[in-house]
Amino acid sequence: MVMREQTLADEQVARAVELPETSRKRRARAPDQNPAWAEVIMYGILLLLTLITLLPMLNVLARSISGAGHVASNPAMIIPRGLTFEAYRYIFDTPVLMRSFGVSLFATVVGTFFNMVVTTMAAYGLSKTDLPGHRFLMWAVILPMLFSAGLLPTYMLIRDVGLLNNIWVLVVWGLVSPFNLILLRNFFWSIPEEIEDAARLDGASDLRTLWDIVLPLSKPVLATVSLFYAVGHWNDFFTGLFFITDNAKWPLQVVLRTIIIDQSMMNMGGANAPTGDTTRLVVSSENITAASIIFAVVPILLLYPFLQRHFVKGIMLGSVKG
Repeated sequence: MVMREQTLADEQVARAVELPETSRKRRARAPDQNPAWAEVIMYGILLLLTLITLLPMLNVLARSISGAGHVASNPAMIIPRGLTFEAYRYIFDTPVLMRSFGVSLFATVVGTFFNMVVTTMAAYGLSKTDLPGHRFLMWAVILPMLFSAGLLPTYMLIRDVGLLNNIWVLVVWGLVSPFNLILLRNFFWSIPEEIEDAARLDGASDLRTLWDIVLPLSKPVLATVSLFYAVGHWNDFFTGLFFITDNAKWPLQVVLRTIIIDQSMMNMGGANAPTGDTTRLVVSSENITAASIIFAVVPILLLYPFLQRHFVKGIMLGSVKG
């Protein structure tokens, strides 16, 4: 009787040991929960969205390197015809575009730096719920997301502080984005307090804790917010359009807007445009417009491959606590 009970006990133990492995194998062999027709629909939608995104870009690229006659006869082309790079040569020979490129580059690099410094310090302070006036400060951040003063008061403010027709308005205006501030604040809030307490026990100040402990743990969300700010600065043309009247200080997007509307570099460039240039005989305004769009898009597009691995992770880490 004892031998039988021992045998049954051994069999139960063996089954208990084999059960997890068997379950893992069954889960590994389990078929996909989505039926085949659902997979086809999902992949079809993704393919459609990809084509919607890529086809306009391919069309602009093809028009920028095609001959003027081919562009006029087939404006919806995808494959370049009569390959020529004269439109790009014309852009690099035009001081207006190159100067505006430098202005946009300055606004993007310097503006993103100041954005991240101010946003990071403000988000770290707001992540401390025991901060005096914490609730009031949070409402002060949230309300600008819902209400704005309007264009006229903003123009008067920019004029009174001396930033009208000043290149620094591209940097200072929009110094802190409430959305980015809340995103960064939520991530700092999710960091366990025990980590910071251990640093303070070692004698670290708040700034030292932020620099040596919090920021190294926050690389994904910092890269994400930096990308948001950089893209915002690079694509911003409202600030330059409303607050800068000197075309020598225009950012690239304002100059690009002028090119697209005027359909002619001469209408925008004035005396700065090259004189006696035979390129106009080879390329049309459509070529120059398309090349200008590619010229404006490519620099900021090159940032995505370096920050892509942090992008989704940073959004998710900063969206919830814990």
